[in-house]
Amino acid sequence: MTLNWKKFEFIDLFAGIGGIRIPFDELGGDCVLSSEWDKDCQDMYEANFSHRPVGDITQINPLEIPNHDLLCGGFPCQSFSIIGKGNGFQDTRGTLFFNIAQILEVKKPKAFLLENVKQLKSHDKGNTYLTIEKTLKNLGYNVHTKILNALDFGLPQKRERTIIVGFLDNVDFEFPKPNAKRADLKDFLDKKNDKDPTLQASDYIIKRRLERLKEDSKNDPFYPSMWHENKSGNISVLPYSVALRAGASHNYLLVNGTRRLSSRELLRFQGFSESYKLAVKSSAIRKQAGNSVPVPLIRAVAQQMIKALRAQDQG
Repeated sequence: MTLNWKKFEFIDLFAGIGGIRIPFDELGGDCVLSSEWDKDCQDMYEANFSHRPVGDITQINPLEIPNHDLLCGGFPCQSFSIIGKGNGFQDTRGTLFFNIAQILEVKKPKAFLLENVKQLKSHDKGNTYLTIEKTLKNLGYNVHTKILNALDFGLPQKRERTIIVGFLDNVDFEFPKPNAKRADLKDFLDKKNDKDPTLQASDYIIKRRLERLKEDSKNDPFYPSMWHENKSGNISVLPYSVALRAGASHNYLLVNGTRRLSSRELLRFQGFSESYKLAVKSSAIRKQAGNSVPVPLIRAVAQQMIKALRAQDQG
């Protein structure tokens, strides 16, 4: 049966808190299965989408997964057990990508969107990505890959992600072009949080960062700004955030060099709407925001995918 892609069914794997799901819901998609093993993420997902994701995808038989038109997944990057041996699926066994490949083989959705860290393409000297690409092509998919930056899609966060899109048919797909205008940091910050004692860095941290900043005369402070301390102890003062990180130190990023981001601000930096419900404690949200996808970036890719699929079916 030919779809017009006004309505379609999709699955949301490694779902996190639903950042990939949101744009496909907006485009008329019906999510027939979501999978996420982390309990806090399950709680957040359930609060916002009214159903709880099933658990570990490795424990689900692909034959038992509902039929779907599109597969989505932000899978973790892992070393592959065998690289460069030309063994197809054997090259990906022991990795979570293998579970995606199994589902694609069994269910043959018309399209997929996969998301990963920027370093995926260079991981293991490029062998990891080449194995992934070869596996997807051997399954019959036309594969398109590009590194996109959240800064180019309306967010004040430099977050570069590898996006892999695939189609069973040879559709005319192009990745979205960057926005002409960058986001303004002040639009994402709540000034009331400047006085929230639970968000304030210690006097010692604030003083130490100011002192280090003075040592670098090329890096004068301005406001509003995000202050980032790297592993070498160098301080950067930027009109946007560097990438949020799940496992970063508590003071990894400071607004104006004095305070941490609130839970709502963290989610704004990933493009979640004001109506998105905060259903878990702030420490869990901090981790979730660090692991999440930038929603507007995914939205731009999803729109291009559905546009291409609709054009293909109408043609």
